Amino acid sequence: MAQENPYPYEPEFSLSKVIGNRINDLKYVFSFKKLLAAAIITGALLGASSAWLWTPSYTARLTFVIDDAKSSGAGGLAALAGQFGFSMDGIGGGSGVLAGDNVQELVKSQKLIKATLLSAYDTTQTRSLADRYAEVNKLNKKWLKYSTDGKIISFPVNGKQYTRIQDSLLHVMTEQILGGEFGIAKTDKKLGFFEVNTTMKDERLAQLFCTRIIKQATDFYIRTKTSRLRSNVNRLQHRADSIGLILNRKTYAASSASQALLDLNPAYASANATAEVKERDKIVLSTIFTETVKNLEVSKTMLAQETPTVQIVDEPELPLKKNRLKYSMGILTGMLIGGIACGFYILLFRSDKKRPVPHES
Repeated sequence: MAQENPYPYEPEFSLSKVIGNRINDLKYVFSFKKLLAAAIITGALLGASSAWLWTPSYTARLTFVIDDAKSSGAGGLAALAGQFGFSMDGIGGGSGVLAGDNVQELVKSQKLIKATLLSAYDTTQTRSLADRYAEVNKLNKKWLKYSTDGKIISFPVNGKQYTRIQDSLLHVMTEQILGGEFGIAKTDKKLGFFEVNTTMKDERLAQLFCTRIIKQATDFYIRTKTSRLRSNVNRLQHRADSIGLILNRKTYAASSASQALLDLNPAYASANATAEVKERDKIVLSTIFTETVKNLEVSKTMLAQETPTVQIVDEPELPLKKNRLKYSMGILTGMLIGGIACGFYILLFRSDKKRPVPHES
């Protein structure tokens, strides 16, 4: 009686045998020439149809550079360290929340994207970029199910309050834009140039969104960077204006008192004292006013030095770069997919597939 083998039969692995089997598979597939040719022709037709029906998109490109006078002193040292792979963004005041590569995260923030979407699309100020974006991407009809009155949900320009649905839909548009339609990157890590790219299905929409989001980011950047100094300048300016007004009044009063001394009766000595008091008040106010104006000019100079300059280098100009599926690429891709799919179909349903025979002991 033959003893049963407790272990299943495992054929010995051979690379040459695997390659030979694949070659035999290819020969078997190419034996169905008519079916393979029909699949390739069908794929080519489908690829050409896809290229014809493909909705083109437009890419707006903008390049800008930030000139921060406060951190420019360490620029040469930072550039030298960058050649050896070290980052010195923390030197010279460059460790703030708006410094260095943090600008990229600022531009991509949902707050700025939402503010840009709610700006006007045309000169009539009736439609916002959000309205046009929803229309181009056919989101307005898709969102009709959320409308309470059966009308298309709109996003008014510079609206004060938005409903919960409007805020939710703005969030959906923001996520879609950040999903691949908008991006910002440094052209070179050693340089301070940033490149912004916006790709959308409407040419004017892509251009406006690209330029306006940089405007939003620039205003926010400068306003945040200089808020403390600007507040100090405004306070000193208000104080200088108030003291100047009082000083004018004291000057007229002192002049009147001095004029009265010309016709003064020697019996009234108090009038002379009154003129001296007014003249003293005038001198004191004049001194205070001089110091206030001096501090004001110093603060204005500091504000000018601390204010970063965002310089636009390249702006998106019409016509923008048009992105669409080329017929040659569509036909070639369709032929490739059709041929591969047909080959897998033939191999999957072929009738002469052989299975390994168990080893008999």
